[in-house]
Amino acid sequence: MDDEKLQKAIGIFTQAVVSCYENDGKILLCGNGGSASDAQHIAAEWQGRYLLERRPLHAEALHVNTSYITAVGNDYGFEHIYSRAVQAQGKQGDLLVGLTTSGSSPNIVAALKAGKEKGMFCIGMTGNRTPADIEPYCDLMLRVPSSVTARIQEIHILIGHIVCQLSEQQLFNPPIS
Repeated sequence: MDDEKLQKAIGIFTQAVVSCYENDGKILLCGNGGSASDAQHIAAEWQGRYLLERRPLHAEALHVNTSYITAVGNDYGFEHIYSRAVQAQGKQGDLLVGLTTSGSSPNIVAALKAGKEKGMFCIGMTGNRTPADIEPYCDLMLRVPSSVTARIQEIHILIGHIVCQLSEQQLFNPPIS
């Protein structure tokens, strides 16, 4: 966590979340495998609560509707499962977070591309692989300085928790120790 680029990116991520919610937006998240679990975990922190008793904030992990995922995967291909959901649910002013440890998952690339086309603020969370295929479609990249999948996912959750806490503090202004 002493990586200065990552620290700066966390600050920008936090401000994007605050701006999104202050403007009645929502956050959509997507990932595969462990990154899908991380996306769901982070969405739950905003929609349920993280540390504060507060109103729920709209956040959704795009993979939780298995009927949708299997239908679109079957009819259009797995690479379209998230982009079609973004096209249906995303709007300008919303925030899209794509988690991919490799930076090259085709369905995450397609989702972020669809998000950019909708005018969403797009954030990529990945490891240190460069170039990352998601990068052209991201307004912000959070690169964990590792190539080890487990370490990347662990830091993605840590970043999610940090941004949840900081955004709660800014949106609801209570002192948190």
